[in-house]
Amino acid sequence: MSKKKVFISFDFDQDKALKDLLIGQSHNPDCPFDVIDSSLKEAVPEEGWEEKARQKILNADQVIVLVGAMTHRAPGVLKEVTLARKHHKKIVQIIGHKDEHHKRVPRAGVLYRWTWDNLKKILC
Repeated sequence: MSKKKVFISFDFDQDKALKDLLIGQSHNPDCPFDVIDSSLKEAVPEEGWEEKARQKILNADQVIVLVGAMTHRAPGVLKEVTLARKHHKKIVQIIGHKDEHHKRVPRAGVLYRWTWDNLKKILC
């Protein structure tokens, strides 16, 4: 079975470490997905970043939104979710921190706890 190609959307200013952890997990031999790309830095957006994000999302099978305390307000995440919905990509949300409050990102799919079993289940 071929691996799913995923685009990771996350709050760059708050949760870059979460993205790095998920990329690390993607190197596990029985991992059902490959990370093809992730959010672009939104604090200093480069010119044309929305078009670059659109292309990366188009190349993905699925979008994973890593949810932290402020993700629901991150402008880049909200734009990426809008792009993913526009292109009919499956979107799921993964809670990034066990001990932190979090809010669901609007219109970004089902919210799951980050466990290996959940990752394998939702990405098959």
